[in-house]
Amino acid sequence: MAKRYDLIVFDWDGTVMDSTAVIAGSIQAACRDLGLTEPSDVVAKYVIGLGLQEALRQAVPDLQENQRDDLVARYRHHFLAQDAAIPLFEGAQQTISELHAAGHLLAVATGKSQQGLKRAMQTSGMESYFHATRTADQTFSKPHPAMLLEIMDDLGVIASRVLMVGDTTHDLQMARNAGVDAIGMTHGAHPVDQLRALEPLALLDDFVGLRAWFTEHA
Repeated sequence: MAKRYDLIVFDWDGTVMDSTAVIAGSIQAACRDLGLTEPSDVVAKYVIGLGLQEALRQAVPDLQENQRDDLVARYRHHFLAQDAAIPLFEGAQQTISELHAAGHLLAVATGKSQQGLKRAMQTSGMESYFHATRTADQTFSKPHPAMLLEIMDDLGVIASRVLMVGDTTHDLQMARNAGVDAIGMTHGAHPVDQLRALEPLALLDDFVGLRAWFTEHA
């Protein structure tokens, strides 16, 4: 059967890697270190997927310009102390390797930095599966469509042949803005009702469900 999608683009944190709690906890710990207002779990998780500068700006509305660099440094201190041990979601590597073997082009669009994504992909053994990546320090942060549009341009794929897979409203809104289909993963940072409001093709709980969906639809 002919492929419905030539290119499948994955978010990373909260979609492929089970890092939501570590990221949110690192934001909160960084704020405590500097005596800043500590965001709630809900707020700290909501900003995941944005570029780090934008995420911290939204998570800590009273952040002063002269505190920004210190907060970034403290966040990285806490996150880097844990990131090597963060696992992929169960079934992620198998699903992605099967899609790669089936001839799909695969990419990552993430709020991570280039260095952070490269480290995560190498540590997890996932680097060889992906044909392109875009990070928040290369282009506009989600939900701006630039990440998807640039990946599509790099790989020569039109919007109707692209699928975005992500766990946040930032991912789904980016897909909408780029005119591409999307699937929402419910095992990550944003609540199901917020994902549903953006009308993805499907809402899936795990990679078992995603593999089954791909078998039928991709």
